[in-house]
Amino acid sequence: MEYSTFGRHVAVDTWGGNIELLNSAELLQSHMVEAAEACGATVLSVQAKQFEPQGATVLVLLSESHISIHTYPEKGFAAIDCYTCGDTVDPQAAIDYLVNVLKPEKTYAKKLIRGIGEMQVEEPVMKQVELVK
Repeated sequence: MEYSTFGRHVAVDTWGGNIELLNSAELLQSHMVEAAEACGATVLSVQAKQFEPQGATVLVLLSESHISIHTYPEKGFAAIDCYTCGDTVDPQAAIDYLVNVLKPEKTYAKKLIRGIGEMQVEEPVMKQVELVK
């Protein structure tokens, strides 16, 4: 069987939003697993670290690759990315889910198309999504 090296990597910086959420590794972990489910990815494991006095990092290892977030609540900042291999899982859906959860005042995003030679950089289209209840 031959495997494709094609992948999409969406990275977004968010500013503003829910400071309490940005400072809770536990809540972020829950939302990130929901984001993985929303985009159809398969969760293999989750690592979360709550920093003192503030901030969190959460990594969701996917069968298709990963979703991560690093937060700086004191700045109202979160760095989020999702990389997925192949074309069956759309990383943009996971990013859209998380942005809708965080409700930032500003977002800056880029999408990389990888594994096809030279990386291509695109402007992703951010969408409102329905959150899991």
